Amino acid sequence: MNTITTQLDFIAREAEEKEAENAAFKDFVRALPSDEVDTLVLRLSNEVSPQIDCTTCGNCCRSLMVNITAPEVKALAAHLQTTEEDVKERYVECSSSGEIMVLNSIPCHFLKGNSCSIYEHRFTECREFPSFHQPHFQGRLFATFMHYGRCPIIYNVMEQMKQELGFFK
Repeated sequence: MNTITTQLDFIAREAEEKEAENAAFKDFVRALPSDEVDTLVLRLSNEVSPQIDCTTCGNCCRSLMVNITAPEVKALAAHLQTTEEDVKERYVECSSSGEIMVLNSIPCHFLKGNSCSIYEHRFTECREFPSFHQPHFQGRLFATFMHYGRCPIIYNVMEQMKQELGFFK
C-alpha cells in the first residue's frame, strides 16, 4: 500500500503542477476497458478512503454544487423541525420548472468547521462523493479531476491508479 497524502496545500500545488500530466492521464484512462477501470477505481477507493478523515478537510463542502431531491427536502425539514417551504426558501435554489433543486450556497450552509452539522441526514450526493463506487468512471473523469486538487481521496486514488497502470508522462 502506498503512502497517503493529506496535506491540502501540497495537493493543491500538485494539481497545478500536474495539469498537463492529468490531461494525458484522462486520455490514457479513456482508452482502457471500462469494466477494468471501474474495478480498479473501486478497489483503490476502498483502500484509500478509510485512511482519510474527511472532517480534517471539508473541501468538498466548500466547493460542490449539490443537487437535492424533494424527498431530501422533506427529510431535512423534518430533521430541522421546520416546513419544506422554509427549507426551500432558506437553503434551496430551484429551476424555473421546480424539477431541479440545488443547495443555494457554496460553501454548504451545513458546514461547521470541517464537519457536516446534518451528517446523518446529509444529501445523497454528499454521501456518495467522490462516487468511485458507481459504474462508468470514465464518464466522470472531468468532474473527478475538477476536485483532484481539493480532495485527498481523489488525489490519492488517481495517483495510485497512475502507478498501478504504469502511466508515466
